[in-house]
Amino acid sequence: MVPNLSNVLASVRTLTSALTGWLAPHACFVCGATGVVAPVCAACDDELPRLGDACPVCATPTLDAQACGRCLREPPAYDTTVALFEYRLPVDRMVQALKYRHRLALAAYFSRLMAGACRPDRPVDMILPMPLHGARLRERGFNQAVELARPLARAWGLPLELARVERVSNVAPQASLPWKARRLNMRGAFGCHGSLEGKKVLVVDDVMTTGATLDALASLLKRHGAARVDNLVVARTLPPDG
Repeated sequence: MVPNLSNVLASVRTLTSALTGWLAPHACFVCGATGVVAPVCAACDDELPRLGDACPVCATPTLDAQACGRCLREPPAYDTTVALFEYRLPVDRMVQALKYRHRLALAAYFSRLMAGACRPDRPVDMILPMPLHGARLRERGFNQAVELARPLARAWGLPLELARVERVSNVAPQASLPWKARRLNMRGAFGCHGSLEGKKVLVVDDVMTTGATLDALASLLKRHGAARVDNLVVARTLPPDG
């Protein structure tokens, strides 16, 4: 299928630069200190805005790490969400550099943190990177979610699913829309090939804002038989009043 082939070719094109980035000394992305092995030095790593107590369903910050009122009133299609960071400085700049400036060493850095902190606490049958529409994939040259998910699949010994789900409509970028418009924007955005009967799926993405995209994808997966859908993301955007 074209989306799968595009993902594979894009990953092959970016592999050399990613390996080179890890083998060569870095300047810390945050403070600029030179000679560090990882993209972020140890001191800056310690200061990154890690997400504290949060709703286990949607990862919205809460005082007691219990399900938030919104998830209790209107449960989303996905079952849980784990996010490493709050989406604010400097994490927002790091994610943007990965997506738009091809700083692929940051994908490996984030994946290492995800693997260390968020190993699935229940059986998972497959890892599914958030699909990117073919047109956007060709424009960007790679899917950042695939680059985040690939090391996780390897570390955890899980299948990496690149062909089962595709982005079938090239909708307006979610970041360009008001919060309330994002759910409508995602209607019919994904297509799924074949049955997922009884499967437990871990979806990997870079940023969760309102959760509309992840909700639309989880809804599709469950319509195709998935028993459970959990999300693992790099960062969570805080609600406007958060």
